[in-house]
Amino acid sequence: MNKTDKIVVEDYMEGERLDAALAGYYENMSRSLIKNYINDGQILVNGQPSKASHKLRTGEEITLTVPSARNPRILPQNLPLEIIYQDHDIALINKPQGLVVHPAHGHWENTLVNSLLYHLDDLSGINGILRPGIVHRLDKDTSGIMAIAKNDRAHRSLASQIKAHTINREYTALVRGTIAENQGLIDAPVGRSKTDRKKMAVVRDGKPAQSQYRVVARFKDFTLVKVKLLTGRTHQIRVHFSYIKHSVAGDPVYGSGQNPFNRTAQILHAHLLGFNHPGNQEYMEFTSPLPEYFQNIIKTLQETSASDSMNFRGT
Repeated sequence: MNKTDKIVVEDYMEGERLDAALAGYYENMSRSLIKNYINDGQILVNGQPSKASHKLRTGEEITLTVPSARNPRILPQNLPLEIIYQDHDIALINKPQGLVVHPAHGHWENTLVNSLLYHLDDLSGINGILRPGIVHRLDKDTSGIMAIAKNDRAHRSLASQIKAHTINREYTALVRGTIAENQGLIDAPVGRSKTDRKKMAVVRDGKPAQSQYRVVARFKDFTLVKVKLLTGRTHQIRVHFSYIKHSVAGDPVYGSGQNPFNRTAQILHAHLLGFNHPGNQEYMEFTSPLPEYFQNIIKTLQETSASDSMNFRGT
């Protein structure tokens, strides 16, 4: 029996080619395989066959039908899940670093979605069988707060707020080098890299992207910043800080390739999420403390900086 997955095109996907957008959406599915599905009529846009070069528009519905052998049933799993808040419309969860958000080809188990299916009774179905309840996502190695929709009405409300850029999203990041300014705005368009379609980059024809930051602390060779997203492009913070030559520490994709503190993942945490509740429209705001590993890194940097300062004064 074939399995069908439906995707509603989100704002960040608008203007992308159908094949390129799906290659980014299904992280473990090659672009060549997607093209084969398109040519075989297994991928439809608004119920109609399409070309791989079709430029997507926000709100379009993509339907993907593949053999069940390649798209097994997504099963609930009793994985640890920190639920910060929940009611009949939404749930707020604290995603740990290293957890993949949703299943994909070659990775059907041990994801956040598997855990959500076990711990929550209801999840929205707008994003299909692979992403129930998922309105927005965090990268595998980015930790922090995520909002989960428990019904389609709540999903549409949250999605519309994301599209209108009215959701308040703030992150804490440790970046390389010393940022001289106490605060700033990175205003640079983000789109698919011209040289590597699996990566994003600052490109002239990209979508508008703005990241507002303020410096929290400066250490030897590193700066701790809080970043507010004024837009929400894929990998926006990682791309923007790499663009200004202060890549997120530990970032294996957009960073320097060096692994500070024996870590091979970006040191980035979503610490704040605020939005209007889908039911009563009242503003709600949630925060998440830095994970232990992040706190330990800051402590190490503070101790190193203090030691260097004492050594300097003693010379």
